[in-house]
Amino acid sequence: MADQTGAPGQTGPTGATGVGSAPPQLGKWFLIYTLGRLAIAAVLIGLLWALGLPGTPGFLFGVLLAMPVSFFALGPARKRLTSALVARNEQKQALRTELRGTDADDA
Repeated sequence: MADQTGAPGQTGPTGATGVGSAPPQLGKWFLIYTLGRLAIAAVLIGLLWALGLPGTPGFLFGVLLAMPVSFFALGPARKRLTSALVARNEQKQALRTELRGTDADDA
């Protein structure tokens, strides 16, 4: 019984994200963020070409402008993606710790 009550205390930070709870939706947020960045870049490049900045300079300037615009426009999606990455990393660390603990018990 003491081991069972001590186990959640050992997982500390992973308890907040819930080891064993629903897995983080990493793929969903990665796809949203990536497609959002590509869409912003495409819109800015198209806008610059429509305004008369031709070819490669328009493309490069559009890509350059897309960086700060996507930083501000996709802030919430980036934060969710980061939290999903952190949750996945915590789950992997907890699993590694658990597996190493069982390996040490066998030796």
